[in-house]
Amino acid sequence: MPVGVAINEEEIKQVRAKFDALLSVMGDSLQDEDRTDIEKAYELSVDAHKYQRRKSGEPYIFHPIEVARICFEEIGLGPTAVICALLHDVVEDTPVTLADVTKQFGPKVAVIVDGLTKLDGTYNLENVESPQAENFKKVLSTLVVDVRVVLIKMADRLHNLRTIGAQPKHKQLKIAAETEYIYTPLAHRLGLYNVKTEFQDICLKITDPEMYDEISHKLSDSDQARNEYIEQFIKPLKEELQHLGAPFRVLGRCKAISSIYNKIKQNKVTFEEIFDIFAVRIIIDVPTDKEKSFCWQIYSIITDVYKPIPERLKDWVTTPKGNGYESLHTTVIGPKGKYVEVQIRTDRMDEIAEKGFAAHWKYKGVKKQENVYDNWLDNIREILDTKHANAMEFINDFKTNLFSEEVYVFTPKGDMRIVPKGATALDFAFEIHTDVGYHAAAIKVNNKLVPMGYKLNNGDQVHVMTNKNQKPNEDWLKMVVTGKARSKIRSAMKEERRKIGEFGKEALERKLKNLKIDFDDNVDIIAKHLGYRNRVDFFYALSQEDVRISDIKNYTIENGKINFKKDEDEGDSTKSAPIVEELKKIQRPAKTNRSNILVNGEPADMYQFSLATCCNPVHGDDIFAYLTSNQGLKIHRTSCSNATHLLANYGYRVLKADWEDSLNSNFVVELLVTGIDSGPGVIQTLTNELSNKLGINIKSFSIEGKEGFFEGRIGIVVLNKDQLNLVVQSLEKLEGISSVVRTDRTFK
Repeated sequence: MPVGVAINEEEIKQVRAKFDALLSVMGDSLQDEDRTDIEKAYELSVDAHKYQRRKSGEPYIFHPIEVARICFEEIGLGPTAVICALLHDVVEDTPVTLADVTKQFGPKVAVIVDGLTKLDGTYNLENVESPQAENFKKVLSTLVVDVRVVLIKMADRLHNLRTIGAQPKHKQLKIAAETEYIYTPLAHRLGLYNVKTEFQDICLKITDPEMYDEISHKLSDSDQARNEYIEQFIKPLKEELQHLGAPFRVLGRCKAISSIYNKIKQNKVTFEEIFDIFAVRIIIDVPTDKEKSFCWQIYSIITDVYKPIPERLKDWVTTPKGNGYESLHTTVIGPKGKYVEVQIRTDRMDEIAEKGFAAHWKYKGVKKQENVYDNWLDNIREILDTKHANAMEFINDFKTNLFSEEVYVFTPKGDMRIVPKGATALDFAFEIHTDVGYHAAAIKVNNKLVPMGYKLNNGDQVHVMTNKNQKPNEDWLKMVVTGKARSKIRSAMKEERRKIGEFGKEALERKLKNLKIDFDDNVDIIAKHLGYRNRVDFFYALSQEDVRISDIKNYTIENGKINFKKDEDEGDSTKSAPIVEELKKIQRPAKTNRSNILVNGEPADMYQFSLATCCNPVHGDDIFAYLTSNQGLKIHRTSCSNATHLLANYGYRVLKADWEDSLNSNFVVELLVTGIDSGPGVIQTLTNELSNKLGINIKSFSIEGKEGFFEGRIGIVVLNKDQLNLVVQSLEKLEGISSVVRTDRTFK
């Protein structure tokens, strides 16, 4: 972060005013001891960060104060979290040590601050596949120690996103990708609806600003008409609701911009074709033991006034979601035939829905919901206890526990279990108990024998039959989707490989004993030389004779350690060269005809590069360059389906890329066109608009009629994004055309 002159007197007044505002928000509920510790944390943080400034130029201390406010006011955490938020960067960025924090604030605060501190030192890319994954793993590992670490990290990320405008575009893309990859699904799993929604909206604004602005403007333009409609919808309900004899409030809320964007993308519809742009929320204040009956009474009132759509009834009051969310949702046909979603909940349910995990603990014990997060944390614990080959493997297993869609299934005794949508019968076996999973021999669903890879549906009753001689094998990994099952199967297979590898280990021990050198000092050197990442795989290969003791040759022994000779032209392919060195390897002589892409400000022709076929960027798209291991640079769109994974896990291999003004290139893109099937004339209409009126070269054309509508795929050649947008707008205006969407398909 930028380091500059110390904050001046005027800035100190501004900082103090911001801190006083935080104390004011916390109110009189603060105990004297907590207030004293918060003051101490503030003073330590101000002193530690006094020479640091943010990219915007403002004093850095504004950031921890704002993170502390978000923790208290928006997430619902208490004084300890506020103290930790104020201190969350002091160990990482200043001379203050963890020992200093422990001495002043005690071990509890120190543990949380340590969890919020990134890994020390510079990353050794020779041994670390993904530095970002290593940091994710450190933060996520604290979930079972103190969940507040992750919640404070959420507040930290939220403030960084709110102030991301000062960062360069390529940094914004990396931060957005990290957020979408791990923080957004984690916010959902912890029930932080508002945080999750803001994460998604800001990330969309970064990755696809044009679409964000378009939806935002359309929402603004229809705001007045929407509010008038909500008032019209609510009016006949209010009188009936007052007869319930309990305080209530009715709110109208619009869907998040990112949510609307996802509907447009997934359903291939326009903004105007989305029928549930807004929802009405009815919140009632009643005792806990009467919540369920009042929610259903309100449902009855609504369906007496408006006609319901039965298949869109969602009862999360009787059966809450895995993240504790409780609400009764129904969709009805309102005035003018419009569909309106209505959410019915109590004040307690609303607080849990808005603040998630923190609110859940406030109400723990109410309605016997202690296990809502306990079961999930137990699964996380098991994944953490399982050895993983690297941080990436851990992250992939962890992410399956952040599922957003759930399936409710039952044991033979009628106990309900929540599994992610797409989970299989074998996943269920591991969900019951690790030993049940290990020895699963056959599985019945609803009293019928099914394959182990059978995907579970809501209401399925599952009976797992075991055999003590059964054990996991490689094929099982293809039959499961949950992190718990995957990690346990891999663990069992590693244990089996370890047992088989004992024979190879004994042979190697004899060899090294004859050489009179220590086994532990040399085994890893030999394994790495022969291309094995760990001892288990190496010993197993020796036992299976994939590698032989006689392959250990061309070495000398120096100071009790084996040293292998290298051929002059062999090099060391096991090391990952720094990015600068890798770029040198793909440099090539400059061409006379330059491309119109700049990478880190230099012409892309300097390097071996190509446009990524997964997203087919055209001139004008927001892009970035990714340095692959063996195919040079790949140029991706920032909205590419692979962008989140690459930017979140391999951000250090991502380079800034921009278009030059030159328009000397042609780009091939595919458009998916849907509309009313009016017969052969559709083809003529489309080709006439493209070729004759717009002068566009058609590269490919296929069309299929389906029960009154058609779906056509048209490959066209364009100069840039502006020309592509003109084509899309022109086709959309044609009679009978429903939607025109750009796809990511590749053309040769």
